[in-house]
Amino acid sequence: MIMMATAALIALILCLLLGIPYIVFMKKKAYSQYLREEVAQMHSYKEKTPTTGGVFVVISILIASFISLFMAQKTSTSAIIVLMTLIFYSFTGFEDDIKKIKAQQNLGLSARAKLMLQIAVAMLPAFYIIFSNQTEISFLNFKFDLGWFYPVFVVFMMVGASNAVNLTDGLDGLAASSSVFAFLACAVICFFNGNMDLAIISIAACASCLGFLYFNHKPAKIFMGDTGSLALGGLLATIAIMGKFELWLIPIGILFIVETVSVMIQVTSFKTTGKRVFKMTPIHHHFELSGWSENKIVGVFTFITFICSLMTVVLYYLKA
Repeated sequence: MIMMATAALIALILCLLLGIPYIVFMKKKAYSQYLREEVAQMHSYKEKTPTTGGVFVVISILIASFISLFMAQKTSTSAIIVLMTLIFYSFTGFEDDIKKIKAQQNLGLSARAKLMLQIAVAMLPAFYIIFSNQTEISFLNFKFDLGWFYPVFVVFMMVGASNAVNLTDGLDGLAASSSVFAFLACAVICFFNGNMDLAIISIAACASCLGFLYFNHKPAKIFMGDTGSLALGGLLATIAIMGKFELWLIPIGILFIVETVSVMIQVTSFKTTGKRVFKMTPIHHHFELSGWSENKIVGVFTFITFICSLMTVVLYYLKA
């Protein structure tokens, strides 16, 4: 518990300290966010806001985790795999962000290239679990051994989670505030399981997201970009996979799932019928166009994540 508190404190302080010079540097270089054409009119005032804030979020998580894991003597193979996944996903997101900055438009890596990179990174935890003979997944009284199909499940889960957080990152503070409670829930579950290594990383991620909110709340001084959103989503999934509470991530990340499903419904409906179900997707833009303020959407959506995360933790504790 002390090491968890230490990790949280280090991550929070680092994120706050690193954020200030990073934002100054990005503004000086004019490395700004370029918006999707569909939302440019609504959010035109955000056009020149610096991006790639995920860089100092990820660095804060890594440093806080390594220091705390070393002090607690909990540097395990699982922890290393989780942190390696975080690094690789942040590199993927950073490359995507840099391409957008250089092109001066919201077009980064091709969808195929990004998908291939995400799948490749997902193979790391997938095959570790395979060779550790831990391919059973469970939820409440449901248990099923996926065997050699486990890598397919992991790829689906990690790619889905990373893209889901990425889609959620469309309003000031939305992805970061939701991630705070999602990672907090993961930290508590890992603590219950005795996985202190994963609990330390989870709470470091929670605190780092909290620190990032200081710069990212409306009006945002910087966006996390794909560098942060892909990395956080991938980290969230990897912690659940290595901690063996994979299916429990569904209620924890219900907001991210709803955001993703709204896009899938919209695309399917438009391609098959020519009609849109929502005014715009992801669904937070639908509420914007329905008259909700940005602060109201972020507040309500974050509260939903908090309630779902709290209920998941309570249910998990009672089940245990």
